[in-house]
Amino acid sequence: MKPRISVISVNYNGIAVTGAMIDSLRRHVTTPLEIIVVDNGSERDEAAMLRERYPDITVLRSDENRGFAGGNNLGIRAATSDCLLLLNNDTEVADDTLHYLCETLDADPAIGAVCPKIRFWAPPQAIQFAGYEPLTRITLRNALIGFGKPDDGSYDTPHDTPYAHGAAMMVRRTAVEKAGTMPEEYFLYYEELDWSVRIREAGYRIAYDPRATVFHKESATTGQQSPLRSYYLTRNRLLFARRNRRGAARRLSVVYQLGVALPKSVCTSLLHGRRDLAAAVLRGARDFLRHKTGKE
Repeated sequence: MKPRISVISVNYNGIAVTGAMIDSLRRHVTTPLEIIVVDNGSERDEAAMLRERYPDITVLRSDENRGFAGGNNLGIRAATSDCLLLLNNDTEVADDTLHYLCETLDADPAIGAVCPKIRFWAPPQAIQFAGYEPLTRITLRNALIGFGKPDDGSYDTPHDTPYAHGAAMMVRRTAVEKAGTMPEEYFLYYEELDWSVRIREAGYRIAYDPRATVFHKESATTGQQSPLRSYYLTRNRLLFARRNRRGAARRLSVVYQLGVALPKSVCTSLLHGRRDLAAAVLRGARDFLRHKTGKE
């Protein structure tokens, strides 16, 4: 029987959290699933370990780390269902609600992607995501709706959102066919925002459906305030401006990032004794300026 949902998850040196994610799906979800895990250049061959532990799932092995987008795209190409759920390996589900995301797509063909409510894993399990506010035109800043708030019913109304959240997003197969796969230029961070722009440009809306909930162990792979995170956030914010702003807005956005946001980030890092973070921010800007950002 054809699966109703293809769950696609990227693993990088994270077999323990990946296993917990798979176990939670098996424990709670009754909707027919195919689970596809992409082992994205892990130091050990964790693909072989996952195949031995879960012989009924699909495990793909990439010998190189292809980044968040590259890993997910491998899974997308292997998926067989029409509802493609990109799910971070550092997430878990605690109930049988993923089918609501499929119902949202079924109910309105104009919706190309839909996200569940995302709550933090750690107590008190506050809301992380109940939709996004739009990015500001020049500074490229926005906010997560409901971030840090208790799940008290205040964020239980479905609505459209300008961007999907990469930790848990279901995409309609036809939307992928029209918009293309996730852009691999970013490697890590901002790729789902760019992809959301592509999906909307293809004529689709993006929805938030609070009937489904996913719990997120935030930054289990890269770590909070890591040099890796600082590097890619800096580089990719500039790359997003170049790819998604036009004319004066593009120029002003790049100037703002380099002239205001970057010095502030460097100074803050140094004040906290984090020379490694300051250096990572500067490397991110340097590599953007040297056009080491892949094809566009």
